[in-house]
Amino acid sequence: LGWAMQVAAFIFIQRKWEDDKSHFEEMLDYFCDIREPLQLLIFPEGTDLTANTKARSNEFAEKSGLQKYEYVLHPRTTGFTFVVERLREGDNLDAIHDITVAYPQNIPQTEKHLLNGNFPKEIHFHVQRYPIETVPTSKEDLQLWCRKRWEEKEERLRRFYEGGKCFSAAGQSIIPPCKSELRVLAVKCTSLLYWTVFPLGMLALLYLYSFARWYFAATIIFFVVQQKIFGGLELIELACHRYFKKQQKLHNVKIKSN
Repeated sequence: LGWAMQVAAFIFIQRKWEDDKSHFEEMLDYFCDIREPLQLLIFPEGTDLTANTKARSNEFAEKSGLQKYEYVLHPRTTGFTFVVERLREGDNLDAIHDITVAYPQNIPQTEKHLLNGNFPKEIHFHVQRYPIETVPTSKEDLQLWCRKRWEEKEERLRRFYEGGKCFSAAGQSIIPPCKSELRVLAVKCTSLLYWTVFPLGMLALLYLYSFARWYFAATIIFFVVQQKIFGGLELIELACHRYFKKQQKLHNVKIKSN
């Protein structure tokens, strides 16, 4: 999964702002330069809601004079404001989507819960789109804007869990037309079939054909070596972009001087 994320140019972080800021800056500038459609998923809370993280969040709230939350953690606004400002400067941000997720029953917290079959029976989403023109521009106002969204999340989830277990005021969840019961069943069956056949097919290839074994071995060696030397495939991609960008600038300067 990590190698696939490298190929897709995911942004890997250390969760230390002093170490992450320069990497964030380079990757966001790269996305703005190549002008590819970008969807950046960010969790300002930084971690899952557990008893320990909730206690730390409440401690932060008490020190900062903020209200204590029951259903969410206080957001860390430094990374959020940096991303918004950087993408807005690069003209590569048209909207922010605020997504709230709720589980009426069976809330898995770890992989152990999933292995024990503790899957959520339902997952409810509340999505609010904010065009970038409606979002504050100053850093301080942007931080307040983010905290305000979390206040709304807390109240929204409170009504969800203490009420009718749905986000709709009418008391009924809205199911998109593409999520009909027949379609969901078809997707489930297809996914189950694929992930049963695919691993067996790969094992069969490895057993029957030497070229498959060489291919798998070469792929593993390539990703392990480049990870050790360069730190990740996305960093190689970033370095290549910087190199060609620098060469283009030098070329343009030569043309102007001539």
